[in-house]
This record gives sequence, C-alpha cells and structure tokens, in this order.
Amino acid sequence: MRNRDVVGPILAVAVPFILFELLRAHPSWDVSLVALKGHFYVVSSVAMLSMMVAIAVGIAGHRVRNIKVSFLALAFISLGETFTVHGLSTPNLMIHASHLPAVAAQASTLLATFWLWLSSMSSDSALIVKLSGLRGRLIPIWLVLILILSIVSFMNPHLMSLIPLNQSPLQWLVTVLVAGMNLITIYRYYQSYRYSRFPLQKAIIYSCCWLMVAQYIMAAGELWRISWWMYHFLLLASMIVMITGLIRQYASNPSWNMTFRGLYSTDPMERITSCLSPSVRNLIQATEEKDLYTAGHNFRVTMYAMKLGEEMKLSPEELRAVSQGTIIHDVGKIHVPIEILNKPGRLTPEERDIIELHPVKGYEMCRTLGFMKDELDIIRSHHEKWDGTGYPDRLKGEQIPLLARIVAIADVYDALTSTRAYRKAWTHDEAMKLIIGDQGTHFDAECVQAWIRVCEQNPEIHEYPAHVVEKWGHRKMLLQAGEPEGAGGIC
Repeated sequence: MRNRDVVGPILAVAVPFILFELLRAHPSWDVSLVALKGHFYVVSSVAMLSMMVAIAVGIAGHRVRNIKVSFLALAFISLGETFTVHGLSTPNLMIHASHLPAVAAQASTLLATFWLWLSSMSSDSALIVKLSGLRGRLIPIWLVLILILSIVSFMNPHLMSLIPLNQSPLQWLVTVLVAGMNLITIYRYYQSYRYSRFPLQKAIIYSCCWLMVAQYIMAAGELWRISWWMYHFLLLASMIVMITGLIRQYASNPSWNMTFRGLYSTDPMERITSCLSPSVRNLIQATEEKDLYTAGHNFRVTMYAMKLGEEMKLSPEELRAVSQGTIIHDVGKIHVPIEILNKPGRLTPEERDIIELHPVKGYEMCRTLGFMKDELDIIRSHHEKWDGTGYPDRLKGEQIPLLARIVAIADVYDALTSTRAYRKAWTHDEAMKLIIGDQGTHFDAECVQAWIRVCEQNPEIHEYPAHVVEKWGHRKMLLQAGEPEGAGGIC
C-alpha cells in the first residue's frame, strides 16, 4: 500500500477542516466579506464545471450501457442544477433575501453525495438492480424533475421555509448523512483504486472528501465570514479535480467508451485490459504481431494467475502487479525467431539457449519502461523452479518471488492444455497430475495446493479463459470495424 494513497485524502479533509476551525476560533481573522457578485461568479463556476462533468459522464454512460456511470452523471447534474439555484438566489441580486440559497446549497451536496454513494454500490444489490430498469430514462427524468423543482423554488422562495435544511437539527442530520455516505463511497472507490489505479477513481475520492468538509462548513459556518466562503472554493476544487481526473483518464485511453467501460466493469477481461498503461498495450500489440499463440497464451495465463492470486489472498496491489506483469510475461519472445517458437521437433542445445533467454530479454525491455519490481520479477523469474533447476538465474525455493511462483503454475497449466503445432492439448486431469507430481521440485507446494482448490471450486476452469478471450476477440473486431455493440450482456 502506498502511503500517499492514504495520506492524500486524509490531508484533503484535515487541512480545510483545521483551517476552518482556526478561523472560527479567531474572530479577528474571520472577518465578514459581503460580495454578492463575487458569490454569484464563484457559484456559477462550480455549477458550470459540474454540468460539464455531468455531460461528459452522461454521454459515456449512455454509450457503455452501465447504470453506475449514469449515477456518476446524476451526481454532478444534481450539484450543478441545485447550485445554480443557490447562485441565482444570492440575496438582493435577483430576488430578496430568503432561505432558498442555504437550502439549495445543502440540497446540492446531499443529492450529489447520494448518487456518488449509489455509484459505489455493488451491481447486484437490490436497489441497483431495480434502478437498472430505468437506465435509459433515469438521467432525463431526473434532469427534468430537478429543473422543475429549481424553477418552482426560485419563483416561490418562501416555500423553502417548509424545508428547513439550513436549521438545526435537520442541517446536522444532513451533515451526518453526507459524511456517512461519503466515507462509504471513499472506502469503496479506494479499494477499487488500489487494484486498477484509474485517475478518475482517485478524483472521485478527493471530490467526496471536499463535499464532506463543504457540508460541515455550511452547517457550522456564519454567513459571509471568510470561513463560510471556504465551502464554495472546496466545491470548486472538487469540480476541478473531477475535470482533471476525466482528462487524465481519457489520456490513458483515448476513447470515452473505454475510459468508462472498465471503471465499473465486472467482466474479467475488461478488468485486465482497462487498467493497462500505453506502454503495456504497445508490448501486447507487438507480441500479437509476432505470434498469435503467445498473445492468447498471455491472456489465458493472466486469468489463471489472477484466480490463483485471489485464492492466495493477495492484496489489490499484488493482484494489479500480477495482471500487469503476466499479460506480457513472454514479451521477450519477440526476439525469438518464429521457426524456433513453433518448431515441431526437439530443440537443439543452441535453440534451447535462445528460448531460455526470453525472460532476460523481456526483463531488459520492460525495466526501461518504468515497470515496478513485482512486474519485473514475474517477467524474469516465471521459469525458475523450486529445486533451483530453472532459468535464467537458477533461483531456489523462496528465493523465487511469490508472484513468479504463482505465474509459473498458470503458465505451465495453460501450455499443457493448449494445442500447439507440434502436439495436441493435454486434458485437465493430465495437466493437474503433472503439476501435483512436480510440487516441491518444479512448483511451490503451497501454490499448487491453492491451485487445486481453485480447480475444485470451478471444475471447468480450463474452459473459462477460452470463452472470455473469444468474447473479447469478437468485441475487439466489432470496435475495429466501427460497428456498435449490442446490449448482449457485455457490460
């Protein structure tokens, strides 16, 4: 776990909270600053940026057919529209002083928090399943509903006295509710971020942090004081960080569809491919151009290794390293002549030496591209053996990195159960017999026992990656041909 991944959000909450309390504790610092036009401009900026985020996310949500992306859009639609009402109702600017600005401000954080909370929930929860039936209509229905309520409240601001969101105890109840939902949302997105490292997930975490502090300042602050102004700039910062997250997410994968497709996907191939860096994608493409079998093999081994890693209770960071390292574990074979890779007969000693150089070649390629040590360990050491007879470094026992030991089993299993030009595929039982027999010599016995458990839990494990890779290949062909994807259960 990277300390800055935890420290950053903690500071995002602590720094403005402490500054707010310091200002309140020193009234001489916390002077009154009445600036009606300035308030309107700041609020308008927040509302405009919020609607920009909502439009971008809403378009993507419609295209990828994912209800949780729609929830994300609804969060910023709610913030944008209700905060617009807050700005337009600035006292004595367009209407007389009323409860409307305070009520609209509290409603904006409450509604935005609610939809962000929904976007973090499990896809199979009863509420999400029920709302999924409205997926195509949810955004327009909510947009119209909020617009009507905004117009009615603006035309009849006296009605806001019936909804005392800005008065105790209701405002503190709202504050506790906003804090609770945001903490849950932050935790859930943080758990996902540990695995995928999506910039947009990180942006949502910071946005939730500032929404939470902004709501507290609304409840505790005194109108027009400098400390009270802080919540406006926190909301502005939350929108700026969301825009930045969208840009960075898009830069890592220049397609709105693919930008959001992997964010909430439960599809295993999308989980693997959506968090790949551009350098990894380039290596995969180079591998496919060299040898189609190696490309399919890499994907299958990655899926096996992920299953095994999950069974061995690897952390999200370790699982991400397994995903990134295994998908290109054989990239060094780019330097191996195709006639050696697919030679039907026994290799000569010279040819064997060339083959056994591929982990080192791959390691040398990838260490200059910014790969972390865990990924490099997989690439270099997945052919090492427990008894020290493997290659390239003749490592023995626990000298072999754990992730490489995991990948070694997945690699051999797929190699045995795949058809090659020079032999037919082994059956699952034949491959398992060899792997079990080689525990303590070729393989780590603990990893073998975990693999046995994986296979017992899913007896058709050998068919699973083939179906997923085939489906992914069909989708890839559709996208390359420019054809739209049908619902088809893909997302």
